[in-house]
Amino acid sequence: MPQHSALLEPMLAAAREAGAGLKEDFAKLAGLDVRRKTRSDFFSEADLRAEATVRRILGDARPDFGFLGEEGGLVGGRDPDSTWIVDPLDGTTNFLTGVPIFAVNIALEQAGRVVAGVTYVPLLEELFWAERGRGAWLNGERIQVSRREELADAVLAVGIPFQGKPRGEYFLREMERLTPRVAGIRRLGAGAVDLAYVAAGRFDAYWEQSVSVWDIAAGVVLVEEAGGIVSDTAGNPLALRSGTVMGANPRIHGELIAALKP
Repeated sequence: MPQHSALLEPMLAAAREAGAGLKEDFAKLAGLDVRRKTRSDFFSEADLRAEATVRRILGDARPDFGFLGEEGGLVGGRDPDSTWIVDPLDGTTNFLTGVPIFAVNIALEQAGRVVAGVTYVPLLEELFWAERGRGAWLNGERIQVSRREELADAVLAVGIPFQGKPRGEYFLREMERLTPRVAGIRRLGAGAVDLAYVAAGRFDAYWEQSVSVWDIAAGVVLVEEAGGIVSDTAGNPLALRSGTVMGANPRIHGELIAALKP
């Protein structure tokens, strides 16, 4: 079995418990109270319950750490260098429409760097996790990014900006340039799962031009510990809160960055 630190234990426990609650809520979608953040950005009581579960478990384990959740925002801790970054339900639209691709996403940021990440896809029973220097894992098995060397052979994942999100014009131009040059482009609707799939070698790369920190924080360490590269979409070192991300196997990263440029 893989070895991990004591810090990862509450992250795994929180992901599993929140995921169990999401399974129950998914089975009774018609009865959920659904609300809007914006016209096309939904959330429900399932999101709120999952975030409360994660916050309780992580808070019990490390009460001094800060907590940044998609639903509740940032609550600072006595330890200014340590913050949990949590998306309790990445892929809410999938969840609310009965599509079983959604995840609990938990990361630990220390001194400005993500040091551990967990992504749990409850309906597929897939638990991804990684820690700096300890590799990336899926259900106890070591994972690595793909080894494809040509962009022409690559299957990519992309985040498509929905109504009201910025940088939508980028997407249309990128599709025009990339579609004829690759083996396929997929959109799962959950950036956390996209990055986990890059780490597992299922996709060769994933990029998005308008993304939130809680969507990608866990995936950053997953992809890097699986042997991949994570940058912004211009190829610069990733600023976690920049709003853009590119995670890829190192063999196609440079070619893909070049292909994305206007």
